[in-house]
Amino acid sequence: MKKTDSKPKGSSKSRKPSKRRRKPSTSDIMKAFLLAGIIIIISLVVSLLVIRINSSIGTENIIAEGGETRQIETEPIETEPSQITVVDPDTNRLGSQQLDSSQIDTQPPVNGTQTSPPVNTNTILPPTSTTALVTPQSTVQSQGTVVIVLDDAGNNLNELEPFLRLPFPFTIAVLPGLPYSAEAARRIRAARKEVILHQPMEAVGGQNPGPGAIYSDMSEAEIRAVLSRNIAEVGPVTGMNNHQGSKITTDREIMKIVLDFCNENNIYYLDSRTTAETVVPDVARELGRTIAERNVFIDNEQDKDSMLYYFSTGITRVQRYGSVIMIGHVWSPQLASLLDEQLSMLINQGYTIMTALDIIKAR
Repeated sequence: MKKTDSKPKGSSKSRKPSKRRRKPSTSDIMKAFLLAGIIIIISLVVSLLVIRINSSIGTENIIAEGGETRQIETEPIETEPSQITVVDPDTNRLGSQQLDSSQIDTQPPVNGTQTSPPVNTNTILPPTSTTALVTPQSTVQSQGTVVIVLDDAGNNLNELEPFLRLPFPFTIAVLPGLPYSAEAARRIRAARKEVILHQPMEAVGGQNPGPGAIYSDMSEAEIRAVLSRNIAEVGPVTGMNNHQGSKITTDREIMKIVLDFCNENNIYYLDSRTTAETVVPDVARELGRTIAERNVFIDNEQDKDSMLYYFSTGITRVQRYGSVIMIGHVWSPQLASLLDEQLSMLINQGYTIMTALDIIKAR
């Protein structure tokens, strides 16, 4: 009897663990579903926050070296003007008289004793920008206008050539008084690109702006004489922009003289905005004149990734405002190839490429 009684007890003990491994109850299943739902909701909230942050930064597809497409983040441009204001010259009244090198000053005039040949206002010349606009195919929706200005031509002809070979309209700003200033301007016109004067101006830091510069201690007569000489050397031109000039472009009286000179000779002024303190837009409004303004510098740094980043900020601006003026420099070794890649891509996407004069005339 003891043996038979002991078996049920042993079997009873062995079945106890099976009672613990019971099937999940309905409340357990509901808890699991609730936990999964909370995780999903948290994931969605985090994803929406990430998307919102990225959209506020903005991204641009840029074709990188080798043809692959990369996405580069672009910060909002805080220091640029909200719109491009432009002047609309119908004719170009600048003479094309050439000076020999002995007539070109390499130092600022002293005591107002130096003279210069006047600008010939009786000669009406056609605009130098004769390049046909590069526009998208009619089947592509228009995305806006891109203007590329290339500064600092005149010192080296070899560095200029890659830009002249590209099949796009460019505005090229020529420095005066350099070894190849006149020849650079001639070659630019022969390549059917637009020539403007890259007018040297005094900077706050005291850097040497180069020959033919405007200084803050000059009289009005001296300023006008310098401008006349420089245009006679590289002209005819349709406009001018400043080289350096962080000191001059904050001087209301001098910029009034410069803008009056431009108005009298029917050329536009492009403010390179080398300082956030520029008074040029304010002076232009006071005079009832319109100017063009630089929106983006492409090559503050010369590595290709940096230039792609700055270029992409310019394209972001086109999407916001319809147009952009970007400035680069002919001495940037990788800029010509970058422009070749990017402008070809932009045309296919529906962007129009113009010179500065072309966009002025189109408004």
